Amino acid sequence: MDVTQALPLLGGISPQLFMKRYWQKKPLLVRQAIPGFKPLLDRAQLFELAANEDAQTRMVIQEPGSKPGWRFKHGPFQRRALPPLKQAGWTILVQGVDLHHDRVHDLMNQFRFVPDARLDDLMISFATDGGGVGPHYDSYDVFLLQAQGQRRWRIGRQKDLSLQPDVPLKILANFEPEVEYLLEPGDLLYLPPRYAHDGIAVGECMTYSIGFRIPNRGELARELLQRLAEDAEEVVGVGLYRDPNQPAVNQPAEIPATMMEFAQNALQDALQDSLALARGLGEYMTEPKPNVWFEARVGSADDTQAMKARGVRLDRRTKMMFDPHHIFINGESFSASGRDATLMRALANSRYLTGRDVAKLSVQALVLLAAWCAAGWLDAQN
Repeated sequence: MDVTQALPLLGGISPQLFMKRYWQKKPLLVRQAIPGFKPLLDRAQLFELAANEDAQTRMVIQEPGSKPGWRFKHGPFQRRALPPLKQAGWTILVQGVDLHHDRVHDLMNQFRFVPDARLDDLMISFATDGGGVGPHYDSYDVFLLQAQGQRRWRIGRQKDLSLQPDVPLKILANFEPEVEYLLEPGDLLYLPPRYAHDGIAVGECMTYSIGFRIPNRGELARELLQRLAEDAEEVVGVGLYRDPNQPAVNQPAEIPATMMEFAQNALQDALQDSLALARGLGEYMTEPKPNVWFEARVGSADDTQAMKARGVRLDRRTKMMFDPHHIFINGESFSASGRDATLMRALANSRYLTGRDVAKLSVQALVLLAAWCAAGWLDAQN
């Protein structure tokens, strides 16, 4: 992708300019970001996916009254478990639809001017008239693409983040909108983190939410320390604690200061291995979500020839990234350099390689591709 080229998706500005002016700074409304856009799944297909055990589905029902109440349920939901379409005020949200449909995955890939390490998933929300999830804020960036019908969005920079008590959803208690937009199919609204918003369906509507991953410090530290622990002995060695100058003690339960120093030095040595940290980060960022699984297939002696003839394409569920020293795929890491590294990075960036490029790989790299093909992580292109 040429990040300096203006995109209709971003209202005629380039990804480079968008990231500089708007990303994590302020909202952007783009009318007809995708002109003539129509839902990639119709209502029946979305309801069918909502009944799938592998999909993450939630339902929100707003109960009428002088002070409307809220009901919240986790799926999956069979069609008969959903309220009737003529009932106003209910919403069904299906997370990670990009993992299930190629066209939805392709749509999400239009937002890859943001690093893959941040791009999370595409959620589809279907609502009957008046449906929504209440005024709230997200901790992550989001693009809201109107796919069907109309949705009225009220947004604002919210200082008071207190929530309504005794409600199964995180709904702002004192929402103060600053501006209001009515989105039509093809319209796009970008919101940075913690920007309060309330979307209400005007008639039956469908909205696509492209969300972004934001690891928190504690989560990241925990994951990296766990991964470093697996290789700790190899990184810092097995040198034994020695205390030839330890005096006799009259408080035997007190931990010696020299042992604390020994422990601190061991930990610091482990943390100073930058490659180990890089491996841990890449493996963590490409780890498939718990609800993702791949269909392994029996390998064939013809796999390599098929890949050389037709090229390869990553499965839509596969996560592949790289850093200057490694290739990461679905939670695994591989050291890479030279032409193999260049071609593997091209595969990660474009999510496919031509047969001509596959043929340039070393024997060892071809063996890896064949193993990934057998695991269902990629396949020879049709």
